[in-house]
Parts: sequence; C-alpha cells; structure tokens
Amino acid sequence: MATRLTTLGPGIILAAAAVGASHLVAATQAGALFGWQLLGLVAFVNILKYPFFRFGVTYTLTHNESLVSGYYRKHKLYLGAFTLLNLIAAVVNTAGVLLLTASLLQIFLPKLSLTLLCWLVLLICLLVLLAGQYRTLDRISKWIMVSLSMATVIAVIVAWQNYTPPPADFVAPSPWRLSALAFLVAMMGWMPVPIELSVINSLWLRSKQKLTQVTLRDGIFDFNLGYWTTVILALLFLALGALVQYGSPQPIEMAGMKFADQFVAMYRATIGEWAGYLVGAIAVLCMFGTTLAVLDGYARTLAESFHTLTKRQYPLSGWVIGQAVAGMLVILYFQSALGPMLSFAMTLAFLTTPFFAWLNYTLVREQKLATGLHLWAGLGLLYLCSFTLLYLYWLLFL
Repeated sequence: MATRLTTLGPGIILAAAAVGASHLVAATQAGALFGWQLLGLVAFVNILKYPFFRFGVTYTLTHNESLVSGYYRKHKLYLGAFTLLNLIAAVVNTAGVLLLTASLLQIFLPKLSLTLLCWLVLLICLLVLLAGQYRTLDRISKWIMVSLSMATVIAVIVAWQNYTPPPADFVAPSPWRLSALAFLVAMMGWMPVPIELSVINSLWLRSKQKLTQVTLRDGIFDFNLGYWTTVILALLFLALGALVQYGSPQPIEMAGMKFADQFVAMYRATIGEWAGYLVGAIAVLCMFGTTLAVLDGYARTLAESFHTLTKRQYPLSGWVIGQAVAGMLVILYFQSALGPMLSFAMTLAFLTTPFFAWLNYTLVREQKLATGLHLWAGLGLLYLCSFTLLYLYWLLFL
C-alpha cells in the first residue's frame, strides 16, 4: 500500500480535470432540470466509457510509450485527426474553464472585474505549472480532490436535510424526448471527461514514470481510484441539483457561467448564506483543478503530437503559454460566442468518442485482457455508436 500511495498521481489529476464543467455544470443541470431521472444514465455512461480510458493506462505501462506514439504507429492520419481535435479543444476549453473559474471567484471577490479575475487565475496557474510542471500539478491535484470530495459530501448532506419537495402542481419534465437530445449528447460527451483525456492521462503517466517506478498493477490502482471517484462525484453533483433546484419556479439557466452563479445563489437562498459560501468554495476548487489540468494536459499533448509528427522538439512551457494566450484572446474578443463554441466542443467530443474509443481498444486488443473487459468494451462501443447515429439522424433529418 505504501508503494501504491507513492505512485498515485495521473489518475488523481484525471479526476481533478473531470470535476469541472462536466460535473459542476452538466451533472448538476441534469439534476436541476430532471430531478433523479438521469441518475442511471449518468452512472451508465461513466461505466461504459471506463474500458477505453483504462486501455490507455494498460498500453502505456505495457509498451512504455504514450497513446500518442500508439496512434502514430497505427497510422499518422489517426494522430493528425487527434491533433486537430486537440487544437480546437485546447483553445475553447481553456477559455471556458478560465471564465467559469473567474465567475465563481467573484463570489468571494465581488469588487474585481471578470476580466481581471481571469488574468489572476491564469497567472496563478502559469506560475504553478511553469515552476514545477508535473510534480507540482501532481501534489496540488491530490489536495484538491481530497478537499473537494469531503466538501461535496457535506454539501449533499446539508441539502438533503433542508430538502423541500416540489409544489404539488409541479409537472416533471421528461428527458426522454427528442428535444432533450442535444442536452444529453453534450452531457455524455464530457462525462466524465472527453475521450482525448485518455491520451493526456497517458502522458501524465509517462511523466510519473520519470519520478518513480510504476507497475501495471499500481497504475491500474491509481487509475481506478481517480476514475471511480469522478463517477461518485458526478452522482453527488446531480443530487445537489435535484435537492436544491429541481421543481423551482425560477427557470434554470443553461449557459455554464450563468448556471453556476444561479446554483450558488439558490443554495444561499434556500439553506443560508454560509451554505452558499460552502458550495461556492466547492465550485472554485472544481474549476481551479480543472483549469490547471486543462492548461497542462492539452499543452503536453500538443507538444508530444507535433514532436511525433514533425520530429521537432517543442518546449512544453511554450505550448502552455501559447494555449493560455489563445484562451485569453477568446475571452477578450469572442466572449459572446464562447457559449456556442463550448457546445460545439462538447458535441464534437461526443461524436468523436466512438472512433477514439475503438482506437484505444485496437491498441490493446491483442494483449491478454480478461474476457469481461472485451465484452465490456464491445458493449461500450455499441452504445456509443448507437447514440451517435441517433444524434446524427436527429440533427440531419428532424
């Protein structure tokens, strides 16, 4: 156990990345809009995606190379498509998480402008990443996840004790209709994280190997701890939405930043001022951990991908700074279009998930995997492909 504790890291950072927009916004919105109706779907989609993230860990520790190299070995076009997806996601996601973090930080610093808070968050993240890079990210993510998990459990208990049922004349909306499909697709695309995070996790694992020896068994333990923590937290955030906002006469905001502000305000109004600060602190922790992971992870992946494709070495610090500047430019000049950009990024993540899930599976298919994992992966691919085809049919013909 002592050895396993020293090898913890990549899976915990993955968890810190996961509890951002997908949990704080999408999972909580699912509870606020539909109560407990989507509890099974949230658990189901996380369970079915599990093998494809685990295959990234298995491949990395078995072959001593990242999934970036694995994609390139399959065909450089695979890596090219993945790199293009990451370029889009890196800029849009950086802008999105920065803006959401700054918005939540205004709860505690109301006199500071949103733009100034974005610069402040960005500066802190850059100082952390450029000073210590992976080692510092590893340590901070562990503290964030422990604090976040404890605070979230407390918040759910408080919400449960203060729960007020919806009015008797409240008509519960159904998520099982075509008009709700776009919301479901966006939620599932980023639940628990977009599929490209399997590659980023692979690179974090390679960085961990430079600090200490990581066996396959230890690596799977670390991954399982981080992944299943994100699943439990997703269900807890859905519970927060269902207990605090579901059935409220106030319309639920759909834009991520407005929804997060509304959620904290409603918590404060229904339970008390102190509870609003508790949930606000949870939200800031969520988004700060996600912002760190997004800045480091996408920059790390782009640096490795371009190095593999062009055989030229690009410094990681340059990619981190470039990504941060690009995200800030989107906030400064295209903030009004950020909502549609994020929706596009979430939908693109969902539509590309079956392809990259299949790619991860093909890289480890010839290894001695348990029969259950093969069946699990087959069921996951069937589900992902079916839902993708359904969404495309709805988008094109309905």
